[in-house]
Amino acid sequence: MALKIRLSRGGAKKRPFYRIVVADSRKPRDGRFIERIGHYDPMLPKDDPKRVVLNEERVRHWLGRGAQPSQRIAIFLSRVDIVPRPAIPEQTKQHLPRAKTLERMKEAEEAAAAAAEAAKAEAESAEAAPAEEAPAEEAAAEEAPAEEAAAEETPAEEEEKKSE
Repeated sequence: MALKIRLSRGGAKKRPFYRIVVADSRKPRDGRFIERIGHYDPMLPKDDPKRVVLNEERVRHWLGRGAQPSQRIAIFLSRVDIVPRPAIPEQTKQHLPRAKTLERMKEAEEAAAAAAEAAKAEAESAEAAPAEEAPAEEAAAEEAPAEEAAAEETPAEEEEKKSE
């Protein structure tokens, strides 16, 4: 018989309360168990000592008999130095993004990389071009008054046409 130390849910709807039990691994989560060895109340603050209550002597007894803790129970036991902290994967299956989301993320990364390359190339060309731009700026400055003069003549011409 494979023994598990796991949570068994109780409590009302949206008010969970869990018993920490030793059960046969083939039994349902809230089904028959061998022994209750503690409880867990997730509604209490994380720093509250009553949030997780364990009978450490019985936990050690069942671990000695070969009971395997679930991942959540192993975390609780590691906090009281009964077992070492388990390696928890960064992303579990339920937290993996969908294929389309992965594609969008990849496209966004590629677009960001292309934009960075373009900005880098533009910065390099701007560094090389200041000597070339100085005459162009002077030419633009010379042309600007001529355009302004042309713009000034246009309203005067319109007034003359209206008076005739």
